[in-house]
Amino acid sequence: MPKATSEKLSRAHKPAPKKQDSQASGSSNTNPLFNTARFGQHILKKRPDRTEANLKPTDKVLEVGPGTGNLTVKILEKAKHVTAVEMDPRMAAEVLKRVQGTPEQRKLEVVIGDFVKVDIPYFEVCISNTPYQISSPLVFRLLSHRPLFRVAILMFQREFALRLTARPGTALWSRLSANVQLYTRVDNIINVNRNDFRPPPQVESSVIRLVPIDPPPPVKFEEFDGMNRIIFSRPNKTIRGNFQAKGVMKMLEQNRRTWLSMQDMPVDHENESINGVLDKILEEGGWMESRAAKMDIDDLLKMLSAFHEQGIHFAS
Repeated sequence: MPKATSEKLSRAHKPAPKKQDSQASGSSNTNPLFNTARFGQHILKKRPDRTEANLKPTDKVLEVGPGTGNLTVKILEKAKHVTAVEMDPRMAAEVLKRVQGTPEQRKLEVVIGDFVKVDIPYFEVCISNTPYQISSPLVFRLLSHRPLFRVAILMFQREFALRLTARPGTALWSRLSANVQLYTRVDNIINVNRNDFRPPPQVESSVIRLVPIDPPPPVKFEEFDGMNRIIFSRPNKTIRGNFQAKGVMKMLEQNRRTWLSMQDMPVDHENESINGVLDKILEEGGWMESRAAKMDIDDLLKMLSAFHEQGIHFAS
């Protein structure tokens, strides 16, 4: 993905003629820069306090979705460097215009492109008014990034934020909650009213803080998520019942045969069927009547370990 310095981007994206701007705006309540249809852009009129990031003069910050740069210029005052990832070239041009000719200009790099696809540089802090359509991909891209960052302060749709911070046994505890909390400590910082945006979105928002667990647990995410995909498909159904869903046992049997083959163990002479192995694991672990909705991270890790000991894997 192209990276643009302020000089290059300023030449490439010149402001549109004033007459065209006024025609595009239509009314005083809209702005031609805001493309809610394509990018889901809603600009905060009043920025919530981001002191929870505890920015240091040595910090390199990754900002996702800077919009017109209201928050970017505040970050630049405190941090050593900011890489801002913005999909809309018009918004990127606005951000660079904010710092043109100032000392902060040399501290800012703007990357034009989809955050899910662009190369991410080294950073200690991530701050984002997240485009809500990429909320889940953004979280998991951050969690898979190495080296680990120190903290991320992220704004999400309220419902998504509540799922991130949900606890076992509550109505919103889910595969998403478990997967994120395996690798981070996550908490809600502040709720943001929809009327704090221009134009107002249809939903309420929340700012959450993610702090990676360092070192991360020695668990393959694909395995943990693969198991959770099965048992959280109906979180209030028994674990045993969820494993009886169509296609699940066939997939596990194929994975087990692959594992046995890699261990130089006989594939065609297993003493037990995959159903028998599964029942043995669940009975010995006391999980036969357990439900994912009530299981915490430790419970899930213990069960995954028990599956692995018997050659049952969840990633192909």
